[in-house]
Amino acid sequence: MRSVNKQRDTKETQISCYVNLDGDGTNDIHTGVGFFDHMLTLFSFHSGIDVKLKANGDLNVCDHHTVEDCGILLGTCVKEALQDKRGIARYGNMMLPMDETLCNVTLDISGRPYLVYHCELKRDQIGNFSCEMVEEFLRAFAFAAGITLHVNVYYGVNDHHKIEAIFKALGRALKAAVKVEGDALPSTKGKLE
Repeated sequence: MRSVNKQRDTKETQISCYVNLDGDGTNDIHTGVGFFDHMLTLFSFHSGIDVKLKANGDLNVCDHHTVEDCGILLGTCVKEALQDKRGIARYGNMMLPMDETLCNVTLDISGRPYLVYHCELKRDQIGNFSCEMVEEFLRAFAFAAGITLHVNVYYGVNDHHKIEAIFKALGRALKAAVKVEGDALPSTKGKLE
């Protein structure tokens, strides 16, 4: 089983996270940020990755620390669950429509963290979730997981739809990338750090 259970405790957040890459998308997510919980639930479902995540953060300040630290811990769990990455597909891509929105997420489990993010959002918040935190979460997740991540929302009107498309597409792309296809390391270099 490619699964990991970890905790992250700081003066700003206390978070526990369990990830099973070979699950069925079962999830139990409670961060105190309702829209973010919804997005992580969609990510888990569409990736087929089991996620149990509980966060207690300084939401009296704002949602920044909670969302970013969840990205760090979730990415760390994914990286550790992948172990030496032997046999994985490595690459994943998903072009995902959601009503008027079209989004593409492409990723490489390369060990070289990078984020390219193109998405224009008009709203400041959805519920108690700050829309600027989409990019911050994706950066934290990609860098902690060691993933090169490209996110492009080509068009759309509704910010809820744009963000939802991103999380669904991220789940689908990651599902393809972590799939075990054999036992070889998917790199001509002989290692993926």
